[in-house]
Amino acid sequence: MSELLVDFITSLDGYASGEGWPGFWGLEGPEYLAWLGEQPEATYLMGANTYRLMSGFAAGEVPGGQDEFRPEEEASVDELTQASKVVFSSSLEEPLTWANSTLVRDDAVEAVRAMKSSGLGLLSTIGSLSLCRSLLRAGLVDRFRVVMFPVITGATGEERIYDGYPDVALEMTGHRTFDGRIQLVEYRPRVLEHPPLGVPA
Repeated sequence: MSELLVDFITSLDGYASGEGWPGFWGLEGPEYLAWLGEQPEATYLMGANTYRLMSGFAAGEVPGGQDEFRPEEEASVDELTQASKVVFSSSLEEPLTWANSTLVRDDAVEAVRAMKSSGLGLLSTIGSLSLCRSLLRAGLVDRFRVVMFPVITGATGEERIYDGYPDVALEMTGHRTFDGRIQLVEYRPRVLEHPPLGVPA
């Protein structure tokens, strides 16, 4: 049985990105980058919007507000290019141009359920907020990992991660601080039908 990891990087206030901010909010450090380089090989799962964005970066499109990629951003995109990727979309057309990408038009939840049963190694999401939400609701997520960067993007934040989520109980399985400022927390998630307090036993 494969393990499914939902993996987010966020601002402290739960945004996936911010207008005018560079990747990693410009706050990545050597400890965090070294840890990224140590991560096990995974098959990355994403939706059409994330595919369009990331494949654009791989083709040389620079994020708005930047003149060029920083070395850390280039390295991150290069690693993703080499990795196996599964893209769930009914709007994209084959063949996908980003290397090592497979298009799946079937229902994402059922497709991921089958991928987990096949036991083909670690599955990990990248971005793709609605996909992550669907997989969590379906009870398919084994690990929920968040790396929080020390910035609040109340004025410029984009892509609020947790909007539309169900209530979820989180059992902490790990935590770490990188470079004295970046906080990682990892949990085992359990979707709740109702809040646990005030409910008769």
